[in-house]
Formats: sequence, C-alpha cells, structure tokens
Amino acid sequence: MKARPEEPRCPFCYHYIEQPKELQQRKMLEFPVGACENCGAVYVYDATGHNMGAAFIEALLFACNYDDYLAFSLSYGEDYTDSVIGNYDIVTHTIVPGKTYNDRFVRGVLIFIKIVDQFQEVTEEKVKERLKASQPFSKKKLRSENFSKEKVRNYLIDNRQEELIALAGEDTRVLNELQRMLYTPDEDLRWRIIDMVSKVCNKIGEIRPDIISKFISQLIQNTSNSGSSAWGALETAGSIISINPDLYGEFSPAILSFLNHKDYRKEVTLAIGIIAGVEPELVKYARRPLCSFLNDPDPVLRGYAAWALGNLGYNDSVDELIKLEKDNHKLSIWREGKLREVTVAQLAKEAFEKLTH
Repeated sequence: MKARPEEPRCPFCYHYIEQPKELQQRKMLEFPVGACENCGAVYVYDATGHNMGAAFIEALLFACNYDDYLAFSLSYGEDYTDSVIGNYDIVTHTIVPGKTYNDRFVRGVLIFIKIVDQFQEVTEEKVKERLKASQPFSKKKLRSENFSKEKVRNYLIDNRQEELIALAGEDTRVLNELQRMLYTPDEDLRWRIIDMVSKVCNKIGEIRPDIISKFISQLIQNTSNSGSSAWGALETAGSIISINPDLYGEFSPAILSFLNHKDYRKEVTLAIGIIAGVEPELVKYARRPLCSFLNDPDPVLRGYAAWALGNLGYNDSVDELIKLEKDNHKLSIWREGKLREVTVAQLAKEAFEKLTH
C-alpha cells in the first residue's frame, strides 16, 4: 500500500504542530516559524533544504526571543537540543513520503530547537507574543487584469501617484517594474522612482509585509553581487525602511555593512541619512565612518556625510562641520520631492544648526 502524507508532529513530545507562520518583524534571513503548544519547542521552515545552517541559527535566535547574547552562549546538549524533519510540504502542511507530491517537488525541512526549561521560562511568553502577531504563510501573488508595464511607466512619468499606488495594491508586479526602472543614468528620474517605490511599498506592506521584506532583501543582495546593477538599490532600501522603521528597521545593520565598501560609500551614506531622518537609533553606529567622510577628497561624499550627520543627531561632529563652511563644491540631493543643487557648505551649515539648536 502506498504511504500517505502525515500531519507533522513535534519530535520532542509527539504533539501535532501548526503550520509555520511569517513573523511581522522582518529579517535578512527570513524563515517561517512556529512553536509547539505542548512543550514549547520552536521550529523553522527551510523551503529548499539548502539553507539549514542559516535556518538553525534563526531557530536558535527565535527560541531565545532574538537575544543574541543568550542564543550564542548556550551549549548544545546541555542547554538545548535540536531535531530535523524532512519532506515537509508547507502548502498541505504534511510530511510526504517522497520527493514529489501532486506533481510538485517537495524539499522543505523543519528545523526544531528545544531549550531547557530554565531558559524557556524567560523567553516563552515573548515567543508566543511574536507568533500571535505573525501572519499565515502565503505564496499567493497579487495579480490584476489592469496591470501593464506601459501603464506603470505612464503613471510614473505623469506623476500619477494615487493611480500607481492603487494599482500596486492590486498587483505586486508594479514593484518589479519600478525596480527595473531604477537602473537609469537619469538621476532625477531615478530619485522620482525611489520616492514612488517607497510609497508603493508602504501600500503593499499594509496587505503583505512579507513581500516588502523580500523586496528589501533583494535590493541589498543585488548590491552585494558585483555582477548586478545596483543603481538606487541602497537608497531605495533606506527609503522603504524610513517609511515603516518598526516593521523593516531590522534591515538597517545590513545597510550599515556597506560602509566598508568603498564603491558604495555615497549610496550608503544617503540611505543612512534617509533612515536617520526618521529613526536615528537604527543607524547610530554610522557616526564615526560618516565623520571620516567629511574629509574625503570627493566633495559629493563630503556633502552627503554632512547632511546624514545632521539627521543622526550627534553633536560631537560640529567641529568637523565648521571646517566645511567655505566648501563651495556643488552637488545634487533629493529633498521636498525634487532633485536640488546645493553646496557642501550649505549642507554642513544646515547640519551644524540642527546639532546645536
């Protein structure tokens, strides 16, 4: 007799478990998660079975309520144990007997972590709270008969924001098309697209924050990939984060990592300045690198750094800003819905006034 799919059970207490869900707060490595109602073990879903290392770390962090210090101080075998269940099909929420089911390949894996009672007592309630605010896993894409690439482009060129945002709420392909349009040498057009993308993401995020999380992750990964075109990617990611920092703020460390990439210093400085203008705490560790950029030979980077430091709010950079009061090199920066020409001195003066008043 052919084996039938079975509903998954917790490997520690053999209690039936629920389908993994998507956390509301997003991370670079996002895996749907769950917790056994009976014994408190947590589990993470890896769709491909090729990211089990990252999924294991995610499960350990989730079990510890994302307390990094606690998670990485635990000892395997003494403080926690783990288990893996393969052939998991999240669509039907079953363990299937083979590698295919209903003509679909099934490669899913559930990684379980169970920490000892003394630590679980500290984190269990917070873990439950996160799960209560989570959303059911969904692969459903938003599609509309009204969508066309031409319509997206026309709405953008004509600055018909309301129509474009409404269309984005019906069809997520709007986002993909806007991302493709980012790769233009026209700086003014690129910033108009960045501004529009952030508004579109805000609309889609009300329905499917997981889609926006994946989009931010893709923007950052494209920048990391030297073979990809990344014009506007970091600035766009920063703009999206700034619109909803509570939901997407955990991507900020990934943005900060580009401070070490010389080729992306101007782009990451702009992204940091955008985020800092709304939630400076998310990018506070950028202060020292930004201060060093005030002495960079590139006047554009000096101007961007001055502007970002003004938004960041630390007044220990005022002495360096004063040194730029006669720096009349010109650059362009997006503000108040337009690309405007300014000088380094002007941006430094504005930052100085912010930090001293």
